[in-house]
Amino acid sequence: MKKISTLSAMLLAGLTFAQTAEKTTEIDTAVKYANTITIEDLKEDLTILASDALEGRETGKRGQKMAAAYIKTHFEELGLEGPAEAGNGYYQNVPLKTSKPGDIYIKFGDTQIKNLEDFLYYGPAYNIEELTTNVVFGGAGSTEELKGLDIKGKTVLINTTDRNTRQSALEYVQKNGGKMLFVIYANNEEEHSDYYNKYKNYFDRESIGLDKGDGAEIAGIVFISPAHGAAMFETTFDKLQKAIASNKGGKKNAYKKLKESSISYKIDYASKKIISENVLGYLEGTDLKDELLVLTSHYDHEGIKNGEIYNGADDDGSGTVAVMDIAEAFAKAKADGNGPRRSILFMTVTAEEKGLLGSEYYADNPIFPLENTVADLNIDMIGRVDDRDEIVGKEYVSLVGSDKLSSELHEISERANKKYTDLYLDYTYNDEGHPERIYYRSDHWNFAKNGIPVIFYTTGSHPDYHKPTDTVDKIEFELMTKRTKLVFYTAWEIANRDGRLIVDKGEKEDKVSK
Repeated sequence: MKKISTLSAMLLAGLTFAQTAEKTTEIDTAVKYANTITIEDLKEDLTILASDALEGRETGKRGQKMAAAYIKTHFEELGLEGPAEAGNGYYQNVPLKTSKPGDIYIKFGDTQIKNLEDFLYYGPAYNIEELTTNVVFGGAGSTEELKGLDIKGKTVLINTTDRNTRQSALEYVQKNGGKMLFVIYANNEEEHSDYYNKYKNYFDRESIGLDKGDGAEIAGIVFISPAHGAAMFETTFDKLQKAIASNKGGKKNAYKKLKESSISYKIDYASKKIISENVLGYLEGTDLKDELLVLTSHYDHEGIKNGEIYNGADDDGSGTVAVMDIAEAFAKAKADGNGPRRSILFMTVTAEEKGLLGSEYYADNPIFPLENTVADLNIDMIGRVDDRDEIVGKEYVSLVGSDKLSSELHEISERANKKYTDLYLDYTYNDEGHPERIYYRSDHWNFAKNGIPVIFYTTGSHPDYHKPTDTVDKIEFELMTKRTKLVFYTAWEIANRDGRLIVDKGEKEDKVSK
């Protein structure tokens, strides 16, 4: 063994001490600013945002505007920049329209059927005069089946009772130029009737969507009965199902006997334009300032229904005040000369409850280039606990998406938790086969579908979800604070590490309407 001189030993010991001191200082710095996130601050902000005075923060209504003003004032007081180009830089105006279905019908052969009487239409609220197109049979709606079809400018009919298949088929039709997706979402007439009766009122209500102009025609879904679907091909539902079974059995020409037929349809909506707002606060980084980390939550909720205020303390008041207080921690770090290397955009978005519309609008009209955006950390409901067996009695948070696009992001998240917060990390909802499809149901999705790594932080549903009983008095503030700190520590590492997160998983998706 080689001997080490006394001088070498002293130098080695000094170097080791310096490295340890540097590491300790780095840890202490993160802890110092994480500890500015307190139960008291979170509770104070949430008590205001989820108060009756804000009337449930429904998109486009007075309470939502009041909430936006409160968040904006907070960002201003922190010294964050308002990065939007026009008007008030803290607001990105989101053009929306409310719509109520009018005269919507389908014609084929000598038959005419009407929306809300014979079928249910769900899709973009645009107006077109009667349009004629061909309808093709897409079997059970799998991607493999659809790839074998020429669908551009045509309507596709499928038969499936699987929600995931239905959604992926719609995305395929939209991406490949299809006009409409017809779905027989049943195995028989009775099942169709049950679905129709259960959801008719939902499809008949006024809805809100992005205002993309009168010419923005995007394929929607028509839920049609087995009999009407089969009649479009002048056959029976039984023969449609037999064709699907034959295809699955290896007869790839099973659908050729079901020749394309001509149909016509009309879509008509009564619409009104409104403006809502994403609220943005920007903290410029240092040497890596051109790269951007985004933290998101949605601040809208359900408003007032039947005279009752839906306060939305957990959904998503909890995520919104978490973003606000994380922003404050980073602003204090920058004021002390310890600002992040990468820039950070703190963004509370509108209209999540209406279909992820605020985040969709940002993704389609980004203030900062999406190619410069390294990750999105999205927080939606972190103030409560649910009763799932695997997390009962545990200090937990559920994570979704951390491993979908970047192995590094998942590893950073795991290390941050192990080093600082020691929460039980629950990945139940991360399974893409989970029936709730959580990965696609909050604002992170509009970043993930553009190839940007994401983590979605949530604690799952509870008995007060989307009820007027989702109030501040039920929030677990100690747990909520710990969960908020985990997001901060993860953001701290992403914003200050040498290398940008490597995207080594998944495949960048073309933009689709959620």
